[in-house]
Amino acid sequence: MSNIKNILVTGGAGFVGSAMVEQLIADKNNFVVVVDNLQTGSKSKLPISVHNNLKFIQCDVNNIGEITSVFHTFSFHYVFHYAALVGVQRTLQNPVKVLNDISGIKNILDLSKNTGVKRVMYASSSEVYGEPVEYPQNEETTPLNSRLPYAIVKNVGEAFLKSYKQEYGLDFTIFRFFNTYGPKQSKDFVISKFINAALKDEDITIYGEGKQTRTFCFMKNNIEACIKATFSEEYANQTINIGNNQETSVLDLAKLIIKLTGSKSKLVFLPPLPEGDMTRRHPDITKMKELLGNTPLLTIEEGIAEILKDTSYILS
Repeated sequence: MSNIKNILVTGGAGFVGSAMVEQLIADKNNFVVVVDNLQTGSKSKLPISVHNNLKFIQCDVNNIGEITSVFHTFSFHYVFHYAALVGVQRTLQNPVKVLNDISGIKNILDLSKNTGVKRVMYASSSEVYGEPVEYPQNEETTPLNSRLPYAIVKNVGEAFLKSYKQEYGLDFTIFRFFNTYGPKQSKDFVISKFINAALKDEDITIYGEGKQTRTFCFMKNNIEACIKATFSEEYANQTINIGNNQETSVLDLAKLIIKLTGSKSKLVFLPPLPEGDMTRRHPDITKMKELLGNTPLLTIEEGIAEILKDTSYILS
């Protein structure tokens, strides 16, 4: 009997998706199919498979015709649904496009339940918590306060997964991502944006006073926790915060990047964003720590140092 696991990664040419693909294809028993419409993803982020266990298909999951043929060509055991319109500014400027992603969620779940998929992993977001009401933000007890279309869609996606489990028995795992960063991240996210400016000695712009805090999770820690959860029965039908618990203000982040790059960049303060820039983020990562066992989480200093080993992508 074949040990090969057929795995679909939607949005697999994106930042987090491509890192997941890289880890999955390292196991030659995994055959990975990546679908991406390449609106924000790039094929250049995908690894070259030495085992020939990777296939890329340009496809829009929101288009039922396109994604149906992919499901019917391969019999998937696991599905990672990571495709979504991302980026604070992009999602604020394109609210209808964001809401269209609900079609993609429904398409993936309908096809998964009809073709015998064992489990669907879903990329949700810390944005579902909205403005914080308690710390640390716990998966089960913290109210989901989201009002922005991006956060609402993530919340709706979570509700779809739980409903499909209840009605059709389709297993899921929800990953709520908190500010993941690492090599290959596009320049419209805060760490890569700041590093790019710092390396060119350009001004670093900060919205408001920069007191808003985030907990930055290095990509390697994110991927390791998610893979372990995926292939463990214990984490079926669970919601897991994937983040770090080291809180850093945006101002301190900018100063740290200037220090670590030896940059001459100046800090420039702009008016606060009208919406979407939450004051604090701090996840309860008890479940994630269980998944990682003794593996320590990289600190923000260690993570930035990793990125600075090869800045060719950020500067491209």
